[in-house]
Amino acid sequence: MDSPPELIPVTPFIKLAKAYGDLGVNVPQVIESNVEEGFLLLSDLGDVQLISRLNDDSVAAYYSRALTLLDKFAAFKENAEVDLPSYDSDFVHRELDIFTDWLIKHHLKLVIDTDTRKMLEQAFGLLVVNAEEQPKVGMHRDYHSRNLMLTADEFGIEQLSVIDFQDAVIGPVTYDAVSLLRDCYIRWPDALVEGLMEKHYANQQQAGLVDSSVTLETYRRWFDLMGIQRHIKAAGIFARLNYRDAKPAYMADIPMTLTYIRDISARYPELEDFSAWVATTLIPAFEDKQ
Repeated sequence: MDSPPELIPVTPFIKLAKAYGDLGVNVPQVIESNVEEGFLLLSDLGDVQLISRLNDDSVAAYYSRALTLLDKFAAFKENAEVDLPSYDSDFVHRELDIFTDWLIKHHLKLVIDTDTRKMLEQAFGLLVVNAEEQPKVGMHRDYHSRNLMLTADEFGIEQLSVIDFQDAVIGPVTYDAVSLLRDCYIRWPDALVEGLMEKHYANQQQAGLVDSSVTLETYRRWFDLMGIQRHIKAAGIFARLNYRDAKPAYMADIPMTLTYIRDISARYPELEDFSAWVATTLIPAFEDKQ
């Protein structure tokens, strides 16, 4: 692994790899490091991403395992070496701004009039409040089927391994679960997602991370709105990766994020105008650019 130290220091990765490894999470082990130059020699987790093994027959079992593994990330917030930053309202606003700046303005060149600006501010404000009001847990922040690897242990038994955890924070309890279950790269039937979301809800209450007074209806709303916020961020980041980082392949992943945003927003009356705008303005504008 190499990373320009002036842009992305490797020290957080080293510390988090040890912390998560100590908790029993199968993550890359740091064998050798040159922090000054940004080089790490890591143990090999292979090249089998979870997404390559997912199908209608296997997804429920794999995702159940991934949700159980996620509990270890949720329980970890700090130790003597690691103090995770907070995924606060300023953090959320910065991520939402990526969508506005890179997808709406830079890629689509859409003009945002006064009414549209008010509608976006109302929708984004609702998403920020949703993130703020949830219980806070340790958060991977990019927990999905491309960052979960399938590896064999010393006895040949298949294990779930986790990569790309260096941006971990303390944040909303539903964030990583919706990142997994409403993956930006693959979509599953609503009934499957609902059942697994309920499993996560029960797990978090059993672990004492969500109070027993929080109803399933409240948790579902947290989950849905958190997913909308994540897909908004992802759509903006995919556009930024294309223009800033010369990675055009990510543009092909934007349509799924937009359909998620449209469909889930439509379930909530306070986001109906936003959903309609995505359906009638944003998606057609994106399709016209292809």
